[in-house]
Amino acid sequence: MFTGIIESIGSIRALTPKGGDVRVHVDTGKLDLGDVKLGDSIAINGVCLTAVELPGHGFVADVSRETLDCTAFHQLKNGSRVNLEKALTPTTRLGGHLVSGHVDGVGEVVSRQENARAVEFRIRAPKELAKYIAHKGSITVDGTSLTVNAVDGAEFELTIIPHTLSETIMDDYRPGRLVNLEVDLLARYLERLLLGDKASESSHGGISESFLAANGYLKS
Repeated sequence: MFTGIIESIGSIRALTPKGGDVRVHVDTGKLDLGDVKLGDSIAINGVCLTAVELPGHGFVADVSRETLDCTAFHQLKNGSRVNLEKALTPTTRLGGHLVSGHVDGVGEVVSRQENARAVEFRIRAPKELAKYIAHKGSITVDGTSLTVNAVDGAEFELTIIPHTLSETIMDDYRPGRLVNLEVDLLARYLERLLLGDKASESSHGGISESFLAANGYLKS
């Protein structure tokens, strides 16, 4: 588990094809690795990976085919800047929100606009994730815990202050860039809870409007 508060900006030192997937070597910048041991989890742009080597000034992790297919990891190259966060501990201050490090989908930056000293981003999420994104709710973008300022269909807006721009890779964002999205865990569990007994039916993929209406959650 993570908090979505980025601890360091790192960079990709090497991406090496290995047995059909990829091994990544990350330079961790200012991230303190003094308490990290082999097998520990570190999130790269919101993707939870396992440290399999600790060569000094960084770590090495294996990236599965599944991760390559389901995240924006495939757009990284040698020298790419990445957000880094170590897994939380019982004494970690929870400054963001609970983040699993399991990407729900890949979004796209639609626009970037200056607003005084802040920057406003509009991001388009996959349609299947739209129902989990709420005004003033939490969302994780490339591992960064953020507050949604507006929602329009599958698109949502973020207002990013100068500190967040300087401490994450968000200042690199331009229209067309792909980003990893993880929705709020509470929204996922609430959906499952509302299904009630129907959750045991393997053919039921989620909550539809007809299900909500039939159970009194939608009012005409």
